[in-house]
Amino acid sequence: MRRAGSLMIAVLVGLLALWLLWVLRDALAPTPRLADLALRELPNTGVSNPVTGVLLAYRAYDTLLELAVLLAALLGIWSLGAASPGFQPAGTVLRGMVELVVPLLILTGGYLLWVGGHAPGGAFQAGALLGAAGVVLRLAGDARAGLPPVPVQRRLVVAGAATFVLVGLATMAFGAGFLSYPHAWAKWLILTIETAATLAIGVTLAAAYVGGKPVPRSGEDGPS
Repeated sequence: MRRAGSLMIAVLVGLLALWLLWVLRDALAPTPRLADLALRELPNTGVSNPVTGVLLAYRAYDTLLELAVLLAALLGIWSLGAASPGFQPAGTVLRGMVELVVPLLILTGGYLLWVGGHAPGGAFQAGALLGAAGVVLRLAGDARAGLPPVPVQRRLVVAGAATFVLVGLATMAFGAGFLSYPHAWAKWLILTIETAATLAIGVTLAAAYVGGKPVPRSGEDGPS
């Protein structure tokens, strides 16, 4: 009797599974992959590099928040007090290397910013190289890590997120939605955002390596 009951339950479960497969057959059919859809729509983003298209078009909100996180991290570092004095001035050999390496880092950063629309590159890579130039200068004895005056630093570190938001508000004003770029202007709007983001990332990384509130030089306004 118990065996018959178990057999009946197994049959019912099997029939239920067959019914579910029949009902869900359309849902289980092959569907276009997300990568294929993203590549198909890439020309509408204004860039041909899929990474830039994802970061600045498909996931623009995420990238905006990443810039905001970098800004928040730097503000936290600045709140810890004054930075340490830094390292002693570089000797002749290190100074000669720095004079060669730092311009190359800045030049390569500018190249990666420009090429990012159609080849590997973009704001984060370019900004990282600018930040690396600041780190090299700091290691060579520049207490300011090559950073601009304090008021300019404050403006640059907020430039990335601020430009993102301003472009988004402008696209909304023209009826395209927040960070929904009109096709005719998409390339230049993305380049504007990436330029501001590159400067913001570079200054943020270098200032974070300095490790404290920037000390204004004579004639500069201190950070608020």
